[in-house]
Amino acid sequence: MNTPITDPALLAKLLRNQVDEITEERIYRNIAAITRDPHNRQVLERIAGEEHRHALTWKRYTGRDAGPDRLRVLWYTFLARTLGLTFTFRLMETGEQQVRRIDPEILAAIPEAAEALRNGERHERDIIDMLDEDRLRYMGSVVLGLNDAIVEFTGALAGFTFALQDSKLIALTGVVLGAAASLSMGASEYLSQRSDNHADPGVMPGKAALYTGIAYVITVAILVAPYLIFASPFAALPVTLGSAILIVLCFTFYLSVARSLPFWRRFGEMAAISLGVAGISFLIGIAVRLVLHVSV
Repeated sequence: MNTPITDPALLAKLLRNQVDEITEERIYRNIAAITRDPHNRQVLERIAGEEHRHALTWKRYTGRDAGPDRLRVLWYTFLARTLGLTFTFRLMETGEQQVRRIDPEILAAIPEAAEALRNGERHERDIIDMLDEDRLRYMGSVVLGLNDAIVEFTGALAGFTFALQDSKLIALTGVVLGAAASLSMGASEYLSQRSDNHADPGVMPGKAALYTGIAYVITVAILVAPYLIFASPFAALPVTLGSAILIVLCFTFYLSVARSLPFWRRFGEMAAISLGVAGISFLIGIAVRLVLHVSV
């Protein structure tokens, strides 16, 4: 039996680590319970068992019982269900790495802490090795649908805003164009996957086309919605542009975490392209209205 730590600052750190280990044990066990792949489930259960042993190590030095952070357990379990294992585990491991970097005092005072650190690094490798999610395999198709819809429709809606100046007419035009474009994009992705000799053999052309079409339709629906809500198209346009930036922000964050990619550069590029196309299209709409003397 180890002698409990009495130093208040070190004790607080150990208790924090103890809660973290118990919390992560519960998270891994919850996610294992909803994981269909037997190998992945076995890996997650083994990691949960190691997290439990780490928590017992901290308990020998704190001399206290600690419960999990239930909010974190619920949050990460929800993320695993909705956004997938890859995103959830990458996000978790980022937090774990930050905690480990600030614990030199624990490493010096607790001999077993080094083993816990090594096990944590092995957890990362185990998780990365086991992950092969269907949704990430088709992420290129989703990116194609999102990017094309955002770039095309922020520009088109900006142009329609000044050229037509009628919210309902702009929304109707957007819905018709969006439906046609989603079918066109889905068909193009299907043909692209069918003709690509270097495509991932695990990617099915029909499923890739479905991912592209669905991403396109959802994005168009979000961008057109403000024109169904606001009577003035000039009030709807800023909301549409804000929605486009928010979509880019959320998706870029998801992709940067799931695939360990740089966030700000990718977000800046996509946001600049979307707003740039929207600005040019708005000017084209003004020019068309003035040159052709269109009045709606």
